[in-house]
Amino acid sequence: MPPRIALDTNVLAYAEGLDHAPGDAAKGALSLALLAEFRRTSLRPILATLALAELHRLLIRVVRRSPVQASLAVRSWQTASETALVSAEGFDAALTLAADHSLQIFDALILSAAAEARCDLLVSEDLHEGFVWRGVTVTNPFGDHPDPRLKPFLSPAP
Repeated sequence: MPPRIALDTNVLAYAEGLDHAPGDAAKGALSLALLAEFRRTSLRPILATLALAELHRLLIRVVRRSPVQASLAVRSWQTASETALVSAEGFDAALTLAADHSLQIFDALILSAAAEARCDLLVSEDLHEGFVWRGVTVTNPFGDHPDPRLKPFLSPAP
């Protein structure tokens, strides 16, 4: 059975053309290739509503899209994925996670949503590679050692 994979906002933003620092274009290409491999294998990524909201904000403020363009892009992501909500219990767990591990609350909420959606992996460059919480392992697709469960999607078979 394929892993359940959640994506953090940064992967979506790179795929949408966020390019304001050295190396961002390469991260964009890798993000697009990863997402294409998901589509090819019929894997639907899991996206926290918070990740979609953050993407909307980035598309307007950083990528300089209009609110209409940003909304269309986010709706497209929502259609192509499974959306994960955070329950009241998940929100409380995210508060504890943020406090116990010095995480930003937004990262903790996305990780909590991934846990509630029974994900195996959270693909993110913002959290510590290999960090495991409630069965979700964080993996950085741009790093040197992504989780082995993600590697088939990063290096598609010929």
